[in-house]
Amino acid sequence: MAGLLPVETALEQILDGAAPLDPEAVAIGEAAGRVLAGDVIAARAQPPFPASAMDGYAVRAADIAAAPAKLSLIGASIAGRRFEGHVGPGQAVRIFTGAPVPEGADTILIQENAQAGDGMVTAMVSVTAGRHIRRAGFDFKPGETVLLRGRVLDPAALSLAAATGRAALDVVRRPRVAILSTGSELVPPGVAPGPDQIVASNAYGVAALVRDAGGEALDLGIVADDEARLRAAIRDARASGADVVVTLGGASVGDHDLVAAALAAEGMAPGFWKIAMRPGKPLLFGRFGAVRVLGLPGNPVSSLVCGHVFLKPLVAALAGLPAAPALRDAVLAAPMKANDHRQDYVRAVARQGESLVATPFVTQDSSVLTTFAAANALIVRAPGAPAAEAGDPCAVLMLR
Repeated sequence: MAGLLPVETALEQILDGAAPLDPEAVAIGEAAGRVLAGDVIAARAQPPFPASAMDGYAVRAADIAAAPAKLSLIGASIAGRRFEGHVGPGQAVRIFTGAPVPEGADTILIQENAQAGDGMVTAMVSVTAGRHIRRAGFDFKPGETVLLRGRVLDPAALSLAAATGRAALDVVRRPRVAILSTGSELVPPGVAPGPDQIVASNAYGVAALVRDAGGEALDLGIVADDEARLRAAIRDARASGADVVVTLGGASVGDHDLVAAALAAEGMAPGFWKIAMRPGKPLLFGRFGAVRVLGLPGNPVSSLVCGHVFLKPLVAALAGLPAAPALRDAVLAAPMKANDHRQDYVRAVARQGESLVATPFVTQDSSVLTTFAAANALIVRAPGAPAAEAGDPCAVLMLR
């Protein structure tokens, strides 16, 4: 059909120029999952002193070269409280994991290879110099770059950043996404709908998609089908400091679908409207300067499918996170009819066996959320794809 934009072209336009947002400093305890906006450079050594890797005795290797050998026990070095003296010939210091190695000692005799009593320690085996000692700076040294800009602060990276002593980190600001539901027929959950109304659901799933992609969701509520009210709500969305404005519903071609007109009246520079996709044909895209606008369809499944295909990659790009996962190869568990001019996203269950096997649901109506909740994948069928049989290859987009 003429005038319908291909999915790939639509995504390219949406992502054009989408780069990580400006940095902000956050406390390290709030930085999990965020993306570093700058390198983390160590200002200290880890460990800051030679430390024992085992429980045992700090000794001189030369004193126990001929085992068994008896040594005088002259004190203890404990994590957080070092032995302040010096280990001389024929002497030993009780030491525990992580404790500083005393001056004069050059190896650790582990406790399993020692016998202690009456102020003496007997080394039952000889130990070479340096054994079981973590040298100062063994993990990292001052001035070393330990984490690079762009690294997602997963548990290991966050622990490493904390070990350098950093109380705060510069991270990419989370994209702020304002979500505006439209439709006189909608009421929020918890409110009894009138005889011609339904409970609004789209905003909750879309907000979850935004958070999963590394963004912050701002739910601006429901606006009735009234152009003046819609324009006022769009102004509020722009004033919220949003990086992305998402409208839900009202972007089709009916007499009461007023969103496109309201956005245009408020000065949105149009990008495109309507794409060669099922479900999700009435997707709308435009810009208020640097602020991107996505008008998602009102049907719940259409809204969520478009959210996975377009909104999640956009939010991830602005958050500095990796792009959405690529399509995976699978095989069909059931035959499928030939496809028309639109790229089809078919709800399915994909199970891993010798290969990934995708079973499409029979019901694909874009209003049916039960099958979307049961699905863990979307079978992606290109425009004009021929009929396919069970066992034929296919491509899937994993949802979870």
